[in-house]
Amino acid sequence: MAAADRPFIPVRIAVLTVSDSRGLSEDRSGRTLVERIEKAGHVLVARQILPDERDLIRDQLSAWVADKGIDVVISTGGTGLTGRDVTVEAHRDVYEKEIDAFSTVFTIISMQKIGTSAVQSRATGGVAGGTYLFALPGSPGACRDAWDEILVKQLDYRHMPCNFVEIMPRLDEHLQRKT
Repeated sequence: MAAADRPFIPVRIAVLTVSDSRGLSEDRSGRTLVERIEKAGHVLVARQILPDERDLIRDQLSAWVADKGIDVVISTGGTGLTGRDVTVEAHRDVYEKEIDAFSTVFTIISMQKIGTSAVQSRATGGVAGGTYLFALPGSPGACRDAWDEILVKQLDYRHMPCNFVEIMPRLDEHLQRKT
């Protein structure tokens, strides 16, 4: 089937901002993601702001993974190198499988914009319970880069030669009963 013959399939996305200091009105990174999600035709089903606390982040990610009404979770913030940056560790607590190439591709894109400073980001992606999870840096620019250069394409069923949407039904096949 050619890309032009494929229908658009909206996915249901939750956005988590990790910050000790921002509220909803100051959350420029979360707002950047929400605007892009809605513009692409996807559905924002949840949005939350949590402090940089590994247990709180892990528990929220796990709750969203357990929610069958959520296909994708995107977090922003807490991916740096400081002691309070624990989002990546919380994500990895939840992952069943890590999408290693997501970090690599994000770093390549970042290198084109910020040079070697890209090494300070620990953006990551993974899968758990049939849900995709992505951890992005806490800047609006990083959220734009990850969405515009990677996620908008991979979350579009029409994107060829392959995309995340077409394999969604098989993400949790290991959890299904064998017949």
